[in-house]
Amino acid sequence: MRYTRSTLKKLEDLFAELGYTIRYEKGNFQSGYCLVEQRKIAVVNKFFDTEGRINCLLDILASLTFNPDYLSEASREFFYKMLQKTLTDYPPADENTANTHG
Repeated sequence: MRYTRSTLKKLEDLFAELGYTIRYEKGNFQSGYCLVEQRKIAVVNKFFDTEGRINCLLDILASLTFNPDYLSEASREFFYKMLQKTLTDYPPADENTANTHG
């Protein structure tokens, strides 16, 4: 995946379609972001560069439950592209190594 301003804008648009407001603020963030579920606000560390912002938004997106069918066609295609990229970057664990506790 390319970490460009265009990619960040597409992610921001996708969040807007889901009803989330993204705010870039300074603060003490353990993981770089804070998600306020009741108000649908994602607060991302404003000192992060484009790559850091994209990674935070992808982390948040992975934690959300939503139906991609309700997204616009462009956002849905972008979402599936990101999902596929994530799956190819992190293939499922091998069945033999998945359960190490016996």
